[in-house]
Amino acid sequence: MPLDAICLMAVAEELRAAVLGGKIDKVYQPSRDEVVLAVRGSCGNGKLLLSGSPNHPRAQLTELSRENPAQPPMFCMLLRKHLTGARILDIVQPPMERVLDFRLECLDELGDRVERRLVLEALGRHANLILLDGEGRITDCLRRVDSDMSRQRQVLPGLYYRLPPAQEKADPLAMDEEELRALLSSLPEREGDKLLLDTFNGISPLIAREVAFRAGGDRGALADKLLAVLNDVREKRFTPYMLLREGKPVDFSFLPILQYGPATELREYDTFGHLLDDFYAQREQADRVRQRGADLLRSVTAARDRTARKLQNQRREREATYGRERLRELGDILTSNLHAMEKGMSKLTAQDFYDPDGKLVDISLDPLLTPQQNAAKYYKDYNRAKTAERMLTLQIEKNEGELEYLNSVLENLSLAEGERDLQEIRQELTDTGYLRRQKKAAGREKRVAGKPMEFRSSAGLRISVGKNNSQNDILTTKLSRKSDIWLHTQKIHGSHVILWTEGGEPDLQSLHEAAVLAATFSQAREGSKVPVDYTPVKYVKKPAGARPGMVVYTTYETAYVDPSEELAKRLRVK
Repeated sequence: MPLDAICLMAVAEELRAAVLGGKIDKVYQPSRDEVVLAVRGSCGNGKLLLSGSPNHPRAQLTELSRENPAQPPMFCMLLRKHLTGARILDIVQPPMERVLDFRLECLDELGDRVERRLVLEALGRHANLILLDGEGRITDCLRRVDSDMSRQRQVLPGLYYRLPPAQEKADPLAMDEEELRALLSSLPEREGDKLLLDTFNGISPLIAREVAFRAGGDRGALADKLLAVLNDVREKRFTPYMLLREGKPVDFSFLPILQYGPATELREYDTFGHLLDDFYAQREQADRVRQRGADLLRSVTAARDRTARKLQNQRREREATYGRERLRELGDILTSNLHAMEKGMSKLTAQDFYDPDGKLVDISLDPLLTPQQNAAKYYKDYNRAKTAERMLTLQIEKNEGELEYLNSVLENLSLAEGERDLQEIRQELTDTGYLRRQKKAAGREKRVAGKPMEFRSSAGLRISVGKNNSQNDILTTKLSRKSDIWLHTQKIHGSHVILWTEGGEPDLQSLHEAAVLAATFSQAREGSKVPVDYTPVKYVKKPAGARPGMVVYTTYETAYVDPSEELAKRLRVK
């Protein structure tokens, strides 16, 4: 769910306790829609994330590391100019609105103290982050909104800031019990959740359904349950809960959600910051890779589809050569019946001595050829089909390797965590000829060398996981020792995993955890009982001329494990 007004209220309480009075040391903009403020306060150092993403708008304290672009965007430079060194005086939320107004004390160019405001509008597709001066004028914003985009409200530098238009609904927190009961009783009968959504501002569909579920269809109980929730909100009794199905986050709330029953797991968190990090981390990583790696994804997908079509045609052509023995047989029949043939004939009917019953067979002839030439043509077609099968088999094997390689690159793109990983894949595709080398960059191109993901097993053994084919190559063929354990999903695209044994025998728990990581960072990450092959590195070889990441191995064992993103998160070395 998007962050609703009450959840945002809970987050704002958490932020006030952590950053009020704090000083903004640094400003980053890791992506187009995200700004991170490094805040130093009485409670220690923290990172305040303000996201104006249409898909994931929110404010939160975050512990996740985000890769920043080499060249900061203009909006980031503007925020650095005005907000570096600023103190956070207050965080104001208009009643039941998805808006947070950060009141800041800054120093201007002359060293005088001035007030500025940074307003986050967490309004879904209308989300925005707006910097205001002391008089409430807009200095600049993430998204400028002109009159062509909205006649009702423009958001442009120089204009006075106005709050988004309020919905014509009641504010439930501004009503006492008697007013609220009277309003609910006066409304026509309809489903409880729809009644709440249409009547009150700031209540999300999830909370409306939960209140209606707890009321059990009774109008009087609906008022009781809503009042209980509102009383918790007034008393600021918020508890972060994550809703999970089959281990996957599907929603979150500030109170326990009971409407889904035992099919949905309810997980309590210590802070909203930790909850939101867990809920959005994977979604936003996929979004960032999709945005920054869109050109790579298009190129690799097009090459993959082109190779797949070529393979399909080659397999069809090879199947057509499988009946070539009949061409040789017909040539033999013609040779034995040359005496019955004349030039100009278009067909010969003769006994088929290859047929167990000796039936007659009609053989097509070229009227322009002599009898000997017609027989020779069948033998020639037979030999051509025989050669075609051999050549097509070689081409099919080559293209099957190409297809496997391209599918592995697509899998690597899904594992990319930032621009550095994408650049490494871009280099690999350039080296293998799938992308053109940039002319102006040639000769002075700076190569990127990323690092594999690092984990530590429960027993303390180091586990490394490659994020792309180049890293897989380096891990397996250069960095690891012969006694280390190599792991990979069986006949499934995935990362090379190395369990570093330090010259000893690995314990079974570390081996199991390494196998789980191999399954988690593979195409089978959504499956269960995934086969993972493991063997000492000495049994893993890279064939001469093979594509990056392609190896063969022998003398292996297989473990069947369930992927676990939770285990990967717990074992990850940051």
